[in-house]
Amino acid sequence: MPTPCDARRYAPATDRNREPILAVLQRVLPPTGTVLEISSGTGEHAIFLAPRLLPRQWLPSDLSAEARASIAAWSAIAPAENLHPPLAIDAAAPQWPVESQGFGDSLPTLDLRRHPITALVNINMIHISPWAACRGLMAAAGRILPRSVLHSGVLYLYGPYRQNGQHTAPSNAAFDASLRAQNPQWGVRDLEAVVAAAGAEGLVLVETVAMPANNLSVVFRAIA
Repeated sequence: MPTPCDARRYAPATDRNREPILAVLQRVLPPTGTVLEISSGTGEHAIFLAPRLLPRQWLPSDLSAEARASIAAWSAIAPAENLHPPLAIDAAAPQWPVESQGFGDSLPTLDLRRHPITALVNINMIHISPWAACRGLMAAAGRILPRSVLHSGVLYLYGPYRQNGQHTAPSNAAFDASLRAQNPQWGVRDLEAVVAAAGAEGLVLVETVAMPANNLSVVFRAIA
């Protein structure tokens, strides 16, 4: 019989970027609530970040069944009290499962009434998905995140970006060309376009942070 660990997938970049990502998240995330991770991929970020971000709850998700199996397999060998089973979420969908009335009743490990979603985290997705996924992410963040002066929700993005219409490094230009060759709907996004999409949903850019390998952390807040 295969074991749950057989489903584990690996992303080598995780070892390089997880500590810098953690440092930013520790500083910018709301102190409590649930962090909903969109497009969790292998699950390696989830098992590393969740226990280090207590008392926040960590709720991973991915549209891919193979990715969700990998998340579950990693969670099985590195469990954390605040790490929950992965959800199936399509970032481009007009409504996400967590918005459905009574959804909390179907998530036995997490009480979203007690631990409401206060942050969305998205690592390395918007350049490996259609633009509709980025717009859907922004729209959902605008609907889901709390808005108040003292308790504004946070949207955190990590990945490569073009700035002022230019790639920030030759390696990013080559990566962009490779992505577009695989799928014309993919590609390194213009940071200004991402900020504009966020602004259309009432999200305000508060910070960008230079990260390893010519990536950026991009932090938005939902302002009332």
